[in-house]
Amino acid sequence: MAETETKPHPEHHDEDVHDANYQAPPEKTIEEIMAADQEDESLRRYKEALLGAAQTEKIIVEPNDPRKVIVKKLALVVEGRDDMELDLTGDLTQLKKQLFVIKEGVQYKVRIDFIVQREIVHGLKYVQKTSRLGVTVDKMKHMVGSYPPKKEIQFYLTPAEEAPSGTFSRGTYSVSSVFTDDDKHIHLEWDWTFEIKKDWA
Repeated sequence: MAETETKPHPEHHDEDVHDANYQAPPEKTIEEIMAADQEDESLRRYKEALLGAAQTEKIIVEPNDPRKVIVKKLALVVEGRDDMELDLTGDLTQLKKQLFVIKEGVQYKVRIDFIVQREIVHGLKYVQKTSRLGVTVDKMKHMVGSYPPKKEIQFYLTPAEEAPSGTFSRGTYSVSSVFTDDDKHIHLEWDWTFEIKKDWA
């Protein structure tokens, strides 16, 4: 799938995904980044440490995929339990059929596994909008950061969130997620569901 600057998901207003007052710096290639400020030794060392192997070779993990960011997996992470995972490389329309069950009141984190290839990406963001019965009940936007190309899978782990609790909070929730960046590239958007229950069963 070619990398295109797609419009935000209809569940997301553009202002939810992108800060209208923020002006992103111009995109730069790895070659441009390495060529700048050569006389600054400490900055040069910092860039070498940041970019690693990407400064000497073009890192392409999946040659048939032209995207710079390939989102592989979403996981719900709860201490003491196996991670609950969604594979984001297949048919995204089927994800809503995979219902996550979350015990009310538990602390959980969201982990996004992704690959960066070809060029550095600036200002990655993870935006999530949660609805119940058609009403938005929660929005969160996390600044993931800038990442160089790497052959290994990279990941971002959100701060801990607390699942709703109480009789009226139990039930099924719909989530719309977007992985985007400062340059308004939509790397992936997907919908998924979870159910809050009194216990894990």
